[in-house]
Amino acid sequence: MLAEIITIGDEILIGQVIDTNSAFIAKQLNKIGVSVYQITSVQDDKEHIIKSLREAEDNANIIILTGGLGPTKDDITKNTLAEYFNDSLVRNEAVTKNIYRIWKDYLNNEPTQVNLDQALVPSKAQVLMNLHGSAPGMWLEKEGKVFISLPGVPFEMRGLIEDVVIPKLRKQYKFPYIQHETILTYGLGESALAERIEAWEDQLPPYIKLAYLPSLGRVRLRLSGKSMDKQLIKKEIKHQIALVLPQIEDIFVGFERDESIEAVIGQELTALGKTVATAESCTGGKIAESFTANAGASKYFKGSVVSYATQAKIEVLNIDAQLIEEFSVVSAEVAEAMAASALKLFGSDYAIATTGNAGPEKGDADTEIGKVFIAIATKEKVFSEQFKFGNHRLKVINRASNKALEMLQKEILKK
Repeated sequence: MLAEIITIGDEILIGQVIDTNSAFIAKQLNKIGVSVYQITSVQDDKEHIIKSLREAEDNANIIILTGGLGPTKDDITKNTLAEYFNDSLVRNEAVTKNIYRIWKDYLNNEPTQVNLDQALVPSKAQVLMNLHGSAPGMWLEKEGKVFISLPGVPFEMRGLIEDVVIPKLRKQYKFPYIQHETILTYGLGESALAERIEAWEDQLPPYIKLAYLPSLGRVRLRLSGKSMDKQLIKKEIKHQIALVLPQIEDIFVGFERDESIEAVIGQELTALGKTVATAESCTGGKIAESFTANAGASKYFKGSVVSYATQAKIEVLNIDAQLIEEFSVVSAEVAEAMAASALKLFGSDYAIATTGNAGPEKGDADTEIGKVFIAIATKEKVFSEQFKFGNHRLKVINRASNKALEMLQKEILKK
């Protein structure tokens, strides 16, 4: 079973809005055994949308559109779908009532005619009620193909996908079983890792696929199995993991369960009843942000000090000015002092500290661009490592953040 996703909106094509909808939809479809054949972004233009619909109909069994369902004149998806299906728009009373409810409950006002016209839908469409907004979803069928049109507002789209679309697809079709298991590794590049596990990869059965997902400082190995036989996939994935882990035990740090490494660390800290804090300089709070992006982070993340300037390290973290004078603000000694201070300040079990120069100028310490010290503090010890992360500012920040998480993860695994 193949699907195609079409996102509609000029704002996506000019880079004003990042298309997160497609990634979410693709992930949800994949969970039920639907493979996404193609993702297309198109302008708010009738002919362009119709062309994309025709191509998608040739490619896939399920076509999902997002965007272009608002009340303004540039939202043309409904009218275009009506033309494509040789249909006309009719007013849906359930959607009309929903619009009145939203305006009464949240806006304390009456909807205008423009708002009420969002209740106009193609007569052949099954309405998918949007409880989080005024624009309904629509489900149309043509010669065995399903066309699903959803609002482009992410939280509205997600609600419809999870609560309506996926259950409806499951009821209507029989899908194969798909299982993904992602192994997290740190400290070895993609090519070196591929060479190390080449013999194992070559013997994988045809219904198990391996993908390398590299990023700065880390490589994820994703095993994907797909078959109508659920027990076969579950058994074989488990077997293949058992075969490969001994070959990568020095760089293996855990499994990803549809979550980021930060979420995995959070789960491990929670299981241990431990907490972490950060004192960040060159990473500017990125490590703290990665923790707090996960719901429930307050269970294990105590807080952060972004001591970007030298004076902040002295006044907020109480780093000895003479230590900075003697060793430089970008040094192992200062990184370790920052980590120890954060540990004490927040009363945490672990602390991360970063200090370095991300560029493009040398800054307070007159330090080589790309040079970074990362320290980890626990109640028993403090240690640090020095790195050179190149001369691209964002690359330095991201690599430093990832490496700090790697160091913390390895320290946690010792427990």
